[in-house]
Amino acid sequence: MGQLEKESRKRTRRANIQKLVLASAAVVGGISVALVAPGVLGAMGKLGLIPSARQLEIIKRSRSRLVARGLLVYQDHLLRLTPKGERVLRHFELHDFKLRRPKKWDRKWRVLIFDIPERRKNLRPKIRYTLLAIGFVRLQDSVWVYPYDCEDLITLLKADFKIGKDLLYLIVDSIENDAHLKSHFGINN
Repeated sequence: MGQLEKESRKRTRRANIQKLVLASAAVVGGISVALVAPGVLGAMGKLGLIPSARQLEIIKRSRSRLVARGLLVYQDHLLRLTPKGERVLRHFELHDFKLRRPKKWDRKWRVLIFDIPERRKNLRPKIRYTLLAIGFVRLQDSVWVYPYDCEDLITLLKADFKIGKDLLYLIVDSIENDAHLKSHFGINN
C-alpha cells in the first residue's frame, strides 16, 4: 500500500472517531469523560475498525482535538456538545445521508434551482458539494436534478444553510434530452 493510501485511511479513521465522539455527546447530552470510551469502542467495533490497545489513547486524543476546536466543552466533569459542535455533527449527518430509492420511478424529475446573493457567495460551493454528495446531477451552475422524492432533505438543507427563499424545489414531468440523466441514475424507460 502506498503512502497516499495510508494517509487517506488514517484521515478517514480519525474523522470516523471524531464523528462517533460527537454523536455520543449529542445522544447522551452530557457525558462523563470516563463513560465516553466504552460507547465509542462499541461503535468502533461496528464500524469495523480494528481493536487495539491504543484505542483509548486515540479516543482521548480525538476528544482533546474536538475540545480544542470548540466542538465539545467540559462542564462539571461532563462533555457537552457546543452549538458549533452541533453544526458540525449536522454536517456529518447530512453528508452521510442516503436517500431512499423507490423500486419504481414515478417519472418525475426533482429540480433544484438556487440563487445565492453575492453577500453570501461562500455558501455556493458548500451547497454544490452537498448536492453532489447526495447524488444530484448538475445541469447548469445553479440547476441540479434528481429523479426521486427528496423534499424532506431539501427542507433540512434550506434550514441548515439558512437559504429558504434562495433555493427552489421543482417537480417536473419531463426534461428535454434526458437520456443521459436516465442513464446516469440507471433508470429504464
